[in-house]
Amino acid sequence: MSKEDLKYTLNNKFYTCTFEITMDLIGGKWKPLILWHLGTKGTIRFNELRKIMPNITQKMLTQQLRELEADLLVNRTIYAQIPPKVEYALSDTGVSLMPILSSMCNWGQNYYTNAIDHSIQINK
Repeated sequence: MSKEDLKYTLNNKFYTCTFEITMDLIGGKWKPLILWHLGTKGTIRFNELRKIMPNITQKMLTQQLRELEADLLVNRTIYAQIPPKVEYALSDTGVSLMPILSSMCNWGQNYYTNAIDHSIQINK
């Protein structure tokens, strides 16, 4: 790949298209789920997210939230109290992803329904 193919630079990373930027920011197993839960449930504390997503480790959730915060998709609010209280919410940029995530959710529902219908037909 030549340097001419790398058309976009963001945070010292080089990309060939804006879709690649999007996937870098929200791709993976956990980020879309975290964004979806924050978008549908509103402001959530760390342990509430862990309960909603029981298969994610504490370390991975912390890492993913930090990356989403660094990418300005999630806001983190720390309250000065004992015990410490930290809440997470979508930023305005994160909120702008909700129509996309909603479309993905609808697509998954349609796929699931079709897969179930198909498997029932096969089993008959």
